[in-house]
Amino acid sequence: MDYRGRYPAFIRMLSRLIDLFLVCGGVCVLTLIFANAVLRGAAGFDLAWSLEVTAFLLLWLTFLGCAAAEARGAHMRVTEVVTYLVPDRLKPALEFVISITIIVILISLIYQGFQIAQHTWAQKTTVLYWPVGLLYASLPVGMALTFIFHLANMVFDIRDGFTSSRDPFRKSNDPAWEDFE
Repeated sequence: MDYRGRYPAFIRMLSRLIDLFLVCGGVCVLTLIFANAVLRGAAGFDLAWSLEVTAFLLLWLTFLGCAAAEARGAHMRVTEVVTYLVPDRLKPALEFVISITIIVILISLIYQGFQIAQHTWAQKTTVLYWPVGLLYASLPVGMALTFIFHLANMVFDIRDGFTSSRDPFRKSNDPAWEDFE
């Protein structure tokens, strides 16, 4: 279920800004890689700085993409075991336990990512002399944004009693999904 329509204005704006960055960053990566390949093939040289910029962008796009997927409720789940083996009355409790587990993992990733970014901030990249910690900062920033979206989604799920159409353990009757089940 896409939660973005239910978010308060600030979180909805945050989701849109992330989406904008993902689109612009993806276009930049594509352009840089293409231009560098053309230059290497046609002119016999490449832009050394483009490799560093591309690496930075790809890492930031990865972790911000995680937050964007959480805002959409689009993270992949394997639900077959629960669908067929867990009684319906226990599914809301299981969904709550899964959400709490995700929160614990996100907090751990935020903390560890911050530690890594902090310890590597003084190091500089080879060509652009950017702080290496900026590269590693993508983990705690992306996970913090994912945490914000996950908490908001969890609040909506609790209000709905984990019985909304998002119920990940409910077997779909939509024929469009037949190929995926």
